Amino acid sequence: MASSRRTTALLTGLTLPILLAAGSAHAAAGDSDNQRAERWGEIKQQIFGDAKIQSGGKAVRIDAPKRADDASLVPITLTVPDKDNVAELSLIIDDNPTPYAAHFVFGPAADPSELKLRVRVNNYTDVHAVAKMKDGTFQEAAEYVKASGGCSAPMGMSDEEAMQGMGDMRMKFGETQPGKPVQATLMIRHPNFSGMQMNQVTRDYTPARYIQKITVSYGDKSVFTMDGDISISANPVINFGYLPDGAGPMKVTATDNQGGHWEKSFPVRSASN
Repeated sequence: MASSRRTTALLTGLTLPILLAAGSAHAAAGDSDNQRAERWGEIKQQIFGDAKIQSGGKAVRIDAPKRADDASLVPITLTVPDKDNVAELSLIIDDNPTPYAAHFVFGPAADPSELKLRVRVNNYTDVHAVAKMKDGTFQEAAEYVKASGGCSAPMGMSDEEAMQGMGDMRMKFGETQPGKPVQATLMIRHPNFSGMQMNQVTRDYTPARYIQKITVSYGDKSVFTMDGDISISANPVINFGYLPDGAGPMKVTATDNQGGHWEKSFPVRSASN
C-alpha cells in the first residue's frame, strides 16, 4: 500500500473524485475474473453509489486494443448507438492509480454517437464505459486491455520541452452537409504529467499537471464538457461529433489542475455554404 499512499500524495486537485483502484498495487495479469469483478464492484460503488447499472446493454460500446502497442497512448473508441437518449459517458480504467479517467456531459449541439481519445493504462485491466441515459438509468460496457506502465512512462524529453507551447489548440473539421452531424478533432498541447513520471536528469518525480476540464461550445450551445485526470495521454486528442445548426464559432476552454486556463475559438463552415 506504500505505492498507493505515494500516489495519493502526488495527485491533488482532481475535479473527478480521487479513487484509488482497490488492490491496484497488487493487480496482475493473472487476476481472475472474480477478482476483477470484485474490484469493479468497489469502484462502481464509489462513483455511482447504489445506482443499478445494466450490463450488456446496447447504449454504449468500447473498442480498444487487446494488447496495446504503447501503454501511454492507448486508443479508445466509445460508440453510442442510442445517441439521442444518452446524457453522459464515464470512462473508467479499473487498475489505474485513479480509475476515473474521463466524464463527458453532452449538450444540445452534441452528436455523441462516437468519441475517440487516447489514455494511459498502468496494468492489465478492465476498461469500463458507463452511459447515463436521459431517463436516469445506466448501462455499461467493458473490455480487457493488456498494457502496463503507461502512467509512469517518461515523456522522452525534458519537462521544459514537454511544456513548450502548453495550451496551444488545433481543430480539424470533417465534411459539413445539411442535416448531418460533423466529426471534429480537437488537439491540445499539454504534457498531462501524471505525478508518477521520473525526471530523467534530476531523478525526482515531476509534479502532476494535467488537463482537468474541457468545455466545447458551438455558437451559444454546448457540445460537451469533459472532466479528466492523469489517465488522459499527453497532448490530448479528442474526436467528437456535433450538429452544425446555425453559425459558429466553435469555442474551446481548457483548464488544468495548477490553474492554467486557455481559450480558443475556431471558425466553423456553415452547412449551407
